[in-house]
Amino acid sequence: MGWWFGRKSAPADARPFVPAWLCSDMAEEGFARSFDGLSVYVRSEGVPALFRGGTWEIGSLRGARLVIEGQQVVGGRFGSISNPAGGGNVDIEARNAILEILAALRGHGLIET
Repeated sequence: MGWWFGRKSAPADARPFVPAWLCSDMAEEGFARSFDGLSVYVRSEGVPALFRGGTWEIGSLRGARLVIEGQQVVGGRFGSISNPAGGGNVDIEARNAILEILAALRGHGLIET
């Protein structure tokens, strides 16, 4: 897991080495208890971790939108888009391309399934 997981009573490789000053009101024998909202950087993995709902979420980012150089590039999920169907002139190649695009959008969670 990581060097900061658990409590002093945990196995040696899971003991916390989080200084008590992080949350002195929850300190236990010089160690701090994890609390909802506590976030740390896992240097060995190069990812953030967040303590939420009694467990650690490692490598997940939460937010309402992603903004790069002042431009929103990802926001909330849009509703579903139906697969192509019907029409007078059926273009199989175009439909296959549209199906692949829709599968990618669904797979990345950008649209509902």
